[in-house]
Amino acid sequence: MNSLLLTGGRVIDPANQLDSLADVLILNGKISAVGKKLSAPAGVKTLDAKGKVVSPGLIDLHVHFREPGQTAKENIASGTAAAARGGFTSVVCMPNTTPAIDNAGTVALIHERAEREGVVNVFITGAISKGIAGEELAPIGGLKKAGVVAITDDGHCVQNNDLMRRACEYAKMFNLPVMDHCQDYSLVTDGVMHEGYWSAALGLRGWPAAGEEMIVARNILLAELTGAKIHCQHLSAAGSVRLLREAKLRGVTISGEACPHHFTLTDAAVAGSEKFWNADGKELARTQGKTLPVWSKYDTHFKMNPPLRTATDREAILEGLADGTIEILCSDHAPHCDYEKEVEFDYAPFGITGLEVELALSLMQLVHTKRISLADMIAKYTVNPARLLNLDKGTLSAGADADVTVFDPETEWVSTPEASASKSKNNPFFGWRLKGKPAATIVAGKLAWSEQYEFATV
Repeated sequence: MNSLLLTGGRVIDPANQLDSLADVLILNGKISAVGKKLSAPAGVKTLDAKGKVVSPGLIDLHVHFREPGQTAKENIASGTAAAARGGFTSVVCMPNTTPAIDNAGTVALIHERAEREGVVNVFITGAISKGIAGEELAPIGGLKKAGVVAITDDGHCVQNNDLMRRACEYAKMFNLPVMDHCQDYSLVTDGVMHEGYWSAALGLRGWPAAGEEMIVARNILLAELTGAKIHCQHLSAAGSVRLLREAKLRGVTISGEACPHHFTLTDAAVAGSEKFWNADGKELARTQGKTLPVWSKYDTHFKMNPPLRTATDREAILEGLADGTIEILCSDHAPHCDYEKEVEFDYAPFGITGLEVELALSLMQLVHTKRISLADMIAKYTVNPARLLNLDKGTLSAGADADVTVFDPETEWVSTPEASASKSKNNPFFGWRLKGKPAATIVAGKLAWSEQYEFATV
């Protein structure tokens, strides 16, 4: 079945500036029409979307599915299942696998696995450098021909500025955006959490915000020099937002993304603090009259790269999202095995999972607090990442692929490990009372996931 009629939902399509109650007709895997009181051919099933939001399929342009080579943590089958449960119809995989995605053969392998085992669209990024070692350029032209949508050494950062310049020049030739994990190793050294009050109080090695800001500044200069599209990944620092804002005002081809953990939590979480705040200043620990779990100090589920930073940095990320400086939302879904995280904070790997909770966290922190409109939030998950990566996605225009997300922004629920489709459970938001939940994820007209819907034949 790849034909479907969705009726009575609030249809929000930022690409077409549409926000109204309407029906969406899907025929043969494509959007056929959007309008009021549509009728479907005989045999086409209907989905009652009344009281729900119907949007273009959500896109997460920053996930780690660990295939090939690290499939004990995640693979394409489990990762795409988690994406579907989170309301995402398209994901973009990072290249820091084993081996790295630095050649056409590995790209072909992932395409084949995704075609056979994936339940959502899987797009692939190629490495900037061979082995993501930062020493020699990967064959960027060959990677483009193999089908990558961007290049990045995510998980690592190219430290050689001349190598990064050449990568930008090649990327521009092949119309590929360059996505960069912004981390100056000489400043960050062996830091494990944000350098500040809490790192000193906890006796943990500090990771200064300048370690990110230095590379953001570098990327702005290279974007001006080469004209390449450079995208700064998982921004966490106030200075990064300021630099990005100033550069965009000058017309520099630079962009950035933010993850929910960076605009929800602060470095106080590593100290076991219960005091987390919504954007309206109310304690998140008292949201909906419920008390959140109490965390212990040194909980490795709060260890991520870049690290959680101060309330000032968190506020700057929120302001950047509100004023359009940061155009894209994503999860940086980074699964790890339990035994890897169940060690001392210093030795645990960086990263958390996020595909299944990021929609709710974004709604809670950005929309329900009236920081941004619902349409603006949807744009940051649909048309904006599609434009950056030159994807024919992120819209409900007639003839477009029928990738659709249906969600209820008001549904309250509690995230639990048992309900997660991911192989890994390294998520600090388990036990949180969340507000906003996907109802159905439709990919190419087919139901990839739904928790509640049964279909009736017209």
